[in-house]
Amino acid sequence: MKNFLEYINTNVLVKVASLNSISVIVKIIAGFLTSKALALFVGSEGMALVGNLRNFTGSIQSISILGLYKGVVKYIAQFKKDTVQLSKVLSTVFYLGFISSLLMSFLVYLKADYISDLIFKDYNNYAYIIRIFAVAIPFYCLNMFAFSILNGFGKYKYLIIFNIFGQILGATVTILLIWQQKVDGALIAVVVAESLIFLITLVGIINRRNFAPLIKSSNFSLSFARKLSSYSGMALFSAIILPLIAILIRSYIIDNIGLKEAGFWEAMNRISKYYLLFVTTLLTMYILPRFSEIDNIKDFRKEVFGFYKSIIPIFAVGLVVIYFLRHFIVQVVLTDEFTPVEDLFLWQLMGDFIKVLSVVIAYQFLAKRMFWHYIITEAFSVTTLYFTSTLLIDEFGVVGANMAYFITNVMYYAIILLIFYSSLFGVLPDNLEGE
Repeated sequence: MKNFLEYINTNVLVKVASLNSISVIVKIIAGFLTSKALALFVGSEGMALVGNLRNFTGSIQSISILGLYKGVVKYIAQFKKDTVQLSKVLSTVFYLGFISSLLMSFLVYLKADYISDLIFKDYNNYAYIIRIFAVAIPFYCLNMFAFSILNGFGKYKYLIIFNIFGQILGATVTILLIWQQKVDGALIAVVVAESLIFLITLVGIINRRNFAPLIKSSNFSLSFARKLSSYSGMALFSAIILPLIAILIRSYIIDNIGLKEAGFWEAMNRISKYYLLFVTTLLTMYILPRFSEIDNIKDFRKEVFGFYKSIIPIFAVGLVVIYFLRHFIVQVVLTDEFTPVEDLFLWQLMGDFIKVLSVVIAYQFLAKRMFWHYIITEAFSVTTLYFTSTLLIDEFGVVGANMAYFITNVMYYAIILLIFYSSLFGVLPDNLEGE
């Protein structure tokens, strides 16, 4: 805990901690409000359709920016005082993103009917929603490009403020669309909400007009493109495979149990996502940069067990409280229709607890660019999740998917401990470098 506090006190986070807390709280409130609107106006069946569309759009958005975000931030931060190198970074990323987003937009627009049938099956023809999404893709890419520039230059205050206003704008538009158009409105909100945030981040970029002259086609660099490829590979793998597995599991529930039950599973996932924000934000803002800095096993071990001793007990208590308040949470965030969701909490909460234990260590894959370790463990995880889900859904119903989530995270954690066993538990000399 001492190291954690010392790091915070000497890091730029101390200047933005209060704003970031507000940002997380606003995001959670916005999520709860939109979940309530979905529960009231579209019900469990509509929520299942929204879940499938959200997984699809998230995957396509990541592909359209080639999973470059973290790598872009790293190199902009590294070369922000070197105009020549900075121009190469900005030019390379801009043109890669420009070409990729236009290609994805064109492809999605042309294949809208096929995609609609794939995501929604026999429930309705929402090809027009897919076409709206196709038009919105380039604006999402521009927004992420703007975010990466601000993040790379350390403009955390602006980023957090833009996030706050973006969440408010997104929630407002989503609730209005759901209120007016029910399921159609909810689906439209999914495909346009992220792109609308560009209207806000555009303000930040306009105030930094000196970036525009640095973006030149002649400065496109294959060298930087290769350097960004490892970040891109890891990000794209997760961006494609994780939403795909979620769609497959949700579709399996729909086909074998029912659309309503798939909506219950989606509702549980939404609740989980929002209470996990407190931990995932901390991991991103502290663990990832800290692991990137340390270069020996001793410090790596100290950070992992320090996090376990200081944060995990608080997280565990929070999960216990959530479990005992599950009836109240379902009633406040959702509606009486979603009462069966209460039966999913136990396995989901246990799975989330094990997931956080493993992710704390697994961030070392990203920090040290351990590409194949990341790909192989992720592939094992998603494969296990899908097959255990299908087996347990057949046996226990929709709760089987949450049971599979818990089992998968236990197995993933075991593999992570095996990979990092010597780093975490071995007797090592002080000068031995880390993984």
